[in-house]
Amino acid sequence: MNNAVAGFSKLSKEEKINWIANEYFANPSKAITTIKQYWNSDSKLQQLHDEFIENTITNFYLPMGIAPNFLINGKYYSVPMVIEESSVVAAAAKSAKYWSTRGGFKATVLNTEKIGQVHFIFKGETTKLQSFFNAAKGNIIASTESITKNMQKRGGGILSLELRDKTNELENYYQLHATFETKDSMGANFINSCLEQLAKSLKEEAQNYPDFTEAEKDITIVMSILSNYVPNCIVRAEVSCSVEDLAEKKIENPQEFAEKFVQAVRIAEIEPYRAVTHNKGIMNGVDSVVLASGNDFRAVEAGVHAYASRNGKYSSLSHAKIESGIFTFWMEIPLALGTVGGLTSLHPLVKMALEILGKPSAQELMQVVAVTGLAQNFAALRSLTTTGIQEGHMKMHLNNILNQYQATSEERKAIAKYFENNTVSHASVVELIENLRK
Repeated sequence: MNNAVAGFSKLSKEEKINWIANEYFANPSKAITTIKQYWNSDSKLQQLHDEFIENTITNFYLPMGIAPNFLINGKYYSVPMVIEESSVVAAAAKSAKYWSTRGGFKATVLNTEKIGQVHFIFKGETTKLQSFFNAAKGNIIASTESITKNMQKRGGGILSLELRDKTNELENYYQLHATFETKDSMGANFINSCLEQLAKSLKEEAQNYPDFTEAEKDITIVMSILSNYVPNCIVRAEVSCSVEDLAEKKIENPQEFAEKFVQAVRIAEIEPYRAVTHNKGIMNGVDSVVLASGNDFRAVEAGVHAYASRNGKYSSLSHAKIESGIFTFWMEIPLALGTVGGLTSLHPLVKMALEILGKPSAQELMQVVAVTGLAQNFAALRSLTTTGIQEGHMKMHLNNILNQYQATSEERKAIAKYFENNTVSHASVVELIENLRK
């Protein structure tokens, strides 16, 4: 393609597909067939999916699996997970079963505050701006009443509003820093609507403030937007048991295992190169449940990684210790999630996932998500400190390789038998397939 396309968004769905197929594929008809293979046969359901985003041409499938046997705060859950990576669901399920016989997971929501900010420029004296804010704050908050009244009935709304002076970092830059409670809603639209009204009211109140000069009345609103960094919307997940109870088939010496496990976590606490991969494993569990529940995993990722850097250095989200013969493994992470609004009321599989979870509140979902991340992390660290990560992962990945090379049922049997006593690698699988086909 050498030219820009004009009016692509105005083309019909069929016209978009035909243009893509003819512009980018040597065999347009084959491309069109592939695209349409992923359409839902129910036209109304397909239309629903088409309207989630813009310029839709088809659906992109990700597997949805279930990790059962999660015992959380004395209640069993089967956790829906949406992810494309082999071994993640199996690892979560294995951890869930392991800890279900050792007291299960404990989870606690520590706080649920969310943050939004009005960023603005004020060219005047800071003390005068503070006096204005103190006088106008009540009116500024009151101006959002029509937006917040329904949320207030559910126990939510604006919790606080403060003026923040950021002029030491950027000339004439200030913020209205607002905290919110949004109950079972993630609250992005609610927060942003409130912030835009707060910004409008700020400008109006400034115009009527008698102590401002004409220049000072001219406050410039740069932007009004929620923050996905929610360090006061925290959930804690943990497991603990006596060191001797850690014993199982692959943990013959539980004391040695526990000490090595704690050391592995401490390495992730002080070494950023390890911490990134360590936390990525946690997010395998977190993101897969966030996706299944129709929440925004990009927002969660951004907030979690910012939290992992809150002390000035990127570090492990999880921690472990041995005290008085008790092994404890825990994690605290920020999670702003919702169980009402957005895709939670639209996507049929999201609604099904939430039903599988027992129609949880936002706080209960926070607990399930955090526990799944901790379980994933435990599974990874157990493998790393015992058999190594590749043994289990490559066995799960084997099926993907066989699908890639369209292995027959006879080939699959022969390959499975061979790798009962040999290490799986991509190269070794391909070599074996080639030898079988000679």
